[in-house]
Amino acid sequence: TVLDLPGGTFTGAGVKTVVLFFTKGEPTTKVWFYQLNLTRNLGKTNPLNDSDLADFLNLQKTKSDSENSWTLDISKIDQTTFDLSVKNPNKGGEVTLREPKEILEEMNNLDKENQEVLSQISKLI
Repeated sequence: TVLDLPGGTFTGAGVKTVVLFFTKGEPTTKVWFYQLNLTRNLGKTNPLNDSDLADFLNLQKTKSDSENSWTLDISKIDQTTFDLSVKNPNKGGEVTLREPKEILEEMNNLDKENQEVLSQISKLI
């Protein structure tokens, strides 16, 4: 099972969280995916709770397909990378992930902007 949790599930992580479940002693023949979609933002004052996971826990018993869950045969997963990226076939349109270099460039630019703002504030003090 691959449980895809939304960003903000764990405060300070800054990235989405994916939880993997394995059955000890059994070879994997199929992978069941569940994408948790919440209608609210998660955070320190609004954490993930039991009711958020109720649908997942119910469907996981039988590994049923739904709008938020689907099954892939192991043969459909790239056998060289074993990429388990969540690509919900029920949601239409795949999210394109940015390249690490692009993310780092954006982080550097934001750091420069922050430094400029802090410098201006320091001059006012």
